Amino acid sequence: MKDTDMNKTILAFGDSLTWGFVPNAFDRHPFDVRWPNVLTAGLGQGFRVIEEGTNGRTTAYDDLTDGSELNGARALPMVLETHQPLDLVIVMLGTNDLKFAGRCRAFDAELGMGRLIEIVQKFPYMPTYQVPKILIMAPPAICKTRDPWFSDLWEHAIAESKKLPQHYARLAKAMGVQFYDTNKVAKTDPIDGGHLDVASTRAIGKALVPVVRKILGE
Repeated sequence: MKDTDMNKTILAFGDSLTWGFVPNAFDRHPFDVRWPNVLTAGLGQGFRVIEEGTNGRTTAYDDLTDGSELNGARALPMVLETHQPLDLVIVMLGTNDLKFAGRCRAFDAELGMGRLIEIVQKFPYMPTYQVPKILIMAPPAICKTRDPWFSDLWEHAIAESKKLPQHYARLAKAMGVQFYDTNKVAKTDPIDGGHLDVASTRAIGKALVPVVRKILGE
């Protein structure tokens, strides 16, 4: 039996919230705490979730202040090629689109997310593989922090971050994909205003179990 017959393969494509950045610690949450792996554990046998998070990743915008490639629209095609076949692609991005004062609108994140959806839908997969289903997620809204560096990084964008759910819900409806608002179960940690503590990253993984099962018809 082929591996593809045994598993439903899910790609978790995101930024530091998917990578597991510990609030203001410049460290990573343990493997079993990060939400993609909590989701894997909750789904059980027959499912595999691939962690693909990069700190600072945007939807479709360049960040030339960093030595890494942070433009999600550039990274996604390579990731799709590497990990095909995929049954589901989950994308949680947008917070880093709001960092720059000249581009801190939730609408810009919506446009970038739309580009990522288009990449997944139109990618030239192997001819025997189907186009994966897509779930886009609004990240938890940024909150106020007393940390001066992180306050400078994104406190100007708190109001816009709260608009991401309405923008992504609209986009999902227009492009025929699924949407989930992680603000229902998680919140950012005021230690740095934008990352997740253990409870919140676990909560996202647990909440997604029935969502993913429904999307995949399980």
